[in-house]
Amino acid sequence: MNAQAKDELTHRTIVAFLADIFERRGGEEYLGEPVTMAEHMLQGACLAQRQGEEEKIIVAALLHDIGHFTSEFGTFSMNDTHDKHHEEAGALVLERFFPTIVTDCVRYHVAAKRYICATDPKYFDELSEASIHSLKLQGGPMNAEEIAAFEKLPNFREIVKVRYLDDAGKVAGMATPGFSYYAPIVQRVVDDHMQASGRIPA
Repeated sequence: MNAQAKDELTHRTIVAFLADIFERRGGEEYLGEPVTMAEHMLQGACLAQRQGEEEKIIVAALLHDIGHFTSEFGTFSMNDTHDKHHEEAGALVLERFFPTIVTDCVRYHVAAKRYICATDPKYFDELSEASIHSLKLQGGPMNAEEIAAFEKLPNFREIVKVRYLDDAGKVAGMATPGFSYYAPIVQRVVDDHMQASGRIPA
């Protein structure tokens, strides 16, 4: 999608935009894990639903890694000197249509891994080899100052919850519904947010 098309997204087209990404690019490898990108995100959403999480958390788990497809977002670019990474790329696209609880879970899911590694020694031992490798690139476990700042985030608990769902969604062969199953849920979350913010009629 070019920059102009991306800028023309509306609350009625954002879900189709995301569905198209899942359809065309969901089969790509997920950073050395035994699942594809789509399988990983769909597993997170499926596990969230099984746990009885609210729809915003299900959607956050479904979309937390959408920023890996930065080339789909038109105006966003990556560079070596100021690399915003996939978590920021995804949040920047979603924040026009989704509530803060969703975009915070997307924006801070990498930081959440660093946080949990610093506060729960057992967590590190359960990380996959690929996740340990990415942790090193992402700055390693947080220091005390970073921990204190992270815990002050308004959606801190939800961010950590989605991080655990992220880590759980790496099971080879796990059966889940496809994106089309979650599309109505995603649309409800978008519509509720747009109505609550007064951008579309209730």
